[in-house]
Amino acid sequence: MAINKKIDTFEQDRQHLINLSDQEIHDKFWALTEEIVAPLLALAQKNTTPSVERSVLIRLGFSSIEAKAIVEKVMDHNLMSKGAGHVVYVASKENNISIKEAGLGLIEDKYWDSVIKYFKGDK
Repeated sequence: MAINKKIDTFEQDRQHLINLSDQEIHDKFWALTEEIVAPLLALAQKNTTPSVERSVLIRLGFSSIEAKAIVEKVMDHNLMSKGAGHVVYVASKENNISIKEAGLGLIEDKYWDSVIKYFKGDK
C-alpha cells in the first residue's frame, strides 16, 4: 500500500516536468541547484571561523601556536570579519615590516593602533 502511494505521489510530482526536453530538465536542475547553494555561498563569503583563519595564517608561514594566538587577538579586537590574514597584512603594510614580524608583533600587542585606524577608515 505504501509503495502505491509513493508511486502516485511521484506521478503527481513529475507532471510539471513531463513535457520538458532533456536539455530543459538539465537547465532547470542547475537553476534550482544554484538557487539552493546561493545562500550558502553568501554565508561563506561574509563569515569565517577561527579554524579557517588559523589555516590562512599557517599558510602565511605561522606555526599553529602562533596562528591560534593571532586569531585570539583578532577576535579580542572584534576584527574577525576582516580576516586574520588581512589584519596581519595591514599591520605589515601600515608599519612597513614583514608579514612574520607583523603577526608576531600583534601577538605581543604591538601594531594594533595602526590596524584599528586602518579599518576605521575602511580602506
